Amino acid sequence: MTEYSNMNVLVLAYLGDAVFEIYVREFLIKKNIVKVDTLQKEAINYVSAKNQRRFLELLINKNIFNELELSIINRARNHKGTRHPKNTDIITYKYATAFEAIIGYIYYTNKEKLIEIMNIILNK
Repeated sequence: MTEYSNMNVLVLAYLGDAVFEIYVREFLIKKNIVKVDTLQKEAINYVSAKNQRRFLELLINKNIFNELELSIINRARNHKGTRHPKNTDIITYKYATAFEAIIGYIYYTNKEKLIEIMNIILNK
């Protein structure tokens, strides 16, 4: 256990959302896209709840996560939140929250693994 493994999963998701967004933006900028609206449209292909769910499922199927990380994913996915998404179903939203939470946790605990995960997602 680490000091971050007991952190509120929504706090981890809050951080993970920002971390993932930075990686995606940097990746797109490196592709020499110069128009901001194009960058924003391309970013949606990565940061939407639907795609975050897909990425999480891909990473789980590749056995990227250890038992502790899987428990954080499950805690985040099963968290009883008060927000209800308007443009996606609740299951997809919960998986996206779990994706963001594990990105936040791994950001704190294992930068090398974070880079490995981002390479899998962004260079698939």
